[in-house]
Amino acid sequence: MNKGHKQTISTRFISTAFVVLALAIFKPFGLEVWQWQAYVHLLALFTVGMFSCFLTEVILRYIIRMPRSYDRGVSYIISRNLRFQCINTPLVSLLICLYRHFVMSSMVEGNKLSLSNYLETLVIIAFLSFAIGLYWRFKFRSKYLAAELEETRQLNEQLKKLQTTSQEAQTIEDGSAPQPSQITLEGNTNESVTLDISHLLYIEAVGNYVKVCQLRDNEVHTTMLRATMKQMEDTLQPYPIIVRCHRAFMVNLGQVEQISSNSRSMQLVMRHSNDAIPVSRSNMAQIRAAIKQSFS
Repeated sequence: MNKGHKQTISTRFISTAFVVLALAIFKPFGLEVWQWQAYVHLLALFTVGMFSCFLTEVILRYIIRMPRSYDRGVSYIISRNLRFQCINTPLVSLLICLYRHFVMSSMVEGNKLSLSNYLETLVIIAFLSFAIGLYWRFKFRSKYLAAELEETRQLNEQLKKLQTTSQEAQTIEDGSAPQPSQITLEGNTNESVTLDISHLLYIEAVGNYVKVCQLRDNEVHTTMLRATMKQMEDTLQPYPIIVRCHRAFMVNLGQVEQISSNSRSMQLVMRHSNDAIPVSRSNMAQIRAAIKQSFS
């Protein structure tokens, strides 16, 4: 069990315990008439709450397909937790209403399943969930931001180390044989561009064309080819230093001057051109891993 998974379980456990504690203090649902048996019901409601959290995690992960990943940044975690609350609050309210109906209605007639009881339970749980959500958001937001800033600093240090070393010939992914420094990128018509792979800055999709940005004679030049990004990916596959960072961009990580990152986005500032290349959310983890693998 990894650290992130343990933290998730701990968070859900504490949150559910907070809800049960609030119920023990305010005693809704006729809990006051049960005397000592009320503590048994509270323990059962805690179990119901944890079961609801488990079901919600399954829904998020396998149906909505939002796995818990701390590599995707603060905004992703906040968005995921918000969706968790939106799903879990009505779900746990329904489960509590069912428990009230089948277990707690013998002494409290008002616990019979009804729309009004569900709405009453929903309001109570929604208020408690809102309070818990605020607590966790403020508790972890600064932690996530600090971790992101530290990781960005480390990645930029690795880029600076690369800039102080001479450019070596690119190798095949398994490192078994050297690749030639020259490569020819061909379009669907007769046009093509031959360049030194280390001088490639980035490739951008522009409609039915791709724009190849390269360094030539210490100046930035661009060439338009009628081709697709998939064709460029296939051609540049032997060079792991060239990566797809966005649906419209491929970059040469060896030509990245600086990484700019915040809770919402990541950008790669290119050397020589100073162009800021966006990194899509789905590619953030891949870019981080590629930089660490290539430059460590």
